[in-house]
Amino acid sequence: MSGDDIERPDAGDDDPDKERGQNPFAGTPFEQMMSAFMSGQTGMQAGGTGQGMPDLSTLLSQVQRMLAPHEGSVNWDLAKEIARAGVAQAKDPSPTSADQTAVADAVRLADLWLDTATEFGSATTHAAAWSRAEWVEATMPVWQLLVEPVAGAVVEAMGHSMPAEAQAMAGPILGMLGQAGGAMFGTQVGQAIGGLATEVVNACEIGLPLGPEGHSAILPVNVREFGAGLGLEASDVLLYIALRECAAQRLFKHVPWLRAHLFGAVEEYGRGITIDLAAIQQSMQGFDPTNPEALNDALSGGLFEPEQTPAQAATLVRLETALALVEGWVDEVVGQATSGRMPAANQLHEAVRRRRASGGPAEQTFAALVGLELRPRRLRDAAALWGSVRSARGPEVRDAVWSHPDLLPTPEDLDDPLGFSEKTNETRVVDDARFDAALADLLDQAAQDESGTDVDDPDVDDPDEDPTGEASEGR
Repeated sequence: MSGDDIERPDAGDDDPDKERGQNPFAGTPFEQMMSAFMSGQTGMQAGGTGQGMPDLSTLLSQVQRMLAPHEGSVNWDLAKEIARAGVAQAKDPSPTSADQTAVADAVRLADLWLDTATEFGSATTHAAAWSRAEWVEATMPVWQLLVEPVAGAVVEAMGHSMPAEAQAMAGPILGMLGQAGGAMFGTQVGQAIGGLATEVVNACEIGLPLGPEGHSAILPVNVREFGAGLGLEASDVLLYIALRECAAQRLFKHVPWLRAHLFGAVEEYGRGITIDLAAIQQSMQGFDPTNPEALNDALSGGLFEPEQTPAQAATLVRLETALALVEGWVDEVVGQATSGRMPAANQLHEAVRRRRASGGPAEQTFAALVGLELRPRRLRDAAALWGSVRSARGPEVRDAVWSHPDLLPTPEDLDDPLGFSEKTNETRVVDDARFDAALADLLDQAAQDESGTDVDDPDVDDPDEDPTGEASEGR
């Protein structure tokens, strides 16, 4: 049969109803993706390369990486690979033996100073000097716990964005879309983690316990970059960072519910994820999925940014408040530990605050991707609140506020740190009065139990009185 004998559809037939009946993806965000991909394939089959198209080997390599099997909603192998590649592009010398010794000495001294500033005992079992690549490896399990709930909700919402008819006809394609979604997040999260690795100076800097329990870890190369231009001794800078790391480690060890409280807020946020399909539809006009850079540009532009619900907004407020309270407590305790000991502490304190308040590209990436703010916005208010409680009631009461999540200050308390301190004081006075009354009752009862009688009870028989009513006489 010749080519002229092949029956071709009418090129002018552009009936949208007919097209919708033949194309289950019509009217969905995936229509542009499939159309752009197929047009690129047609151009390659005709002998061209397509506008902006990579060569075939590059395209196949990109597709293979996107569709590689993985567990969960994020391709974490890809994320780690991209994070490590980003770190490799920057200067990442391995810590020397001198670095290891300096970190160990700083952590040891920091723990001694902190013993005088907080009721929480040392939590450090191992002092470590990490390279940036080691930070990526050590913290990746925690990033999985943080990102997976949100990413899973977004990927699921992407699959459900197609009409039921399209889902039924797509079949295995939905699985491919899930793998592609995992690659999307793997790429973006990997870039963000790699960026953070070039900025963080210790394991708990962002207010979360990212490293293994009991490991007080510091990144010497980032500490040196942080201290550059401050005009301070390198040993002072290292000691100050060690103080902050060890203080955070103590808090997370002695407040066992805190880690679950923070991660639970992230998971609760993820359960309420919704996707603005109209925004995706508009953003994907002209989107070329065969362009290796197109996906990253789309994600950076917030293509799949979740639509925040009122419940999620409230969850984020609780999370950001908790992060601010963690950071504020660390600020307050380190300030007490360095008082009268480290003249450079005030300058370092302000340098850390400016650094934490300004954030950076990596934090902005996470905020755009999953809506999470890693930088506490009310750090100064939280530090003032903890300082007020310590001034009014002492460090033991300040630390006792962490005994239960219901006792934690609220955003309204951060607006009025002195008011929270007074409220804590009044509550403690009432509790002391109740304790004194209960103790007095307990002592009275103990005295009665010891004598076995109540001298004021008229119903108790006199042991010297004869049962017949006559007094006993020298038996």
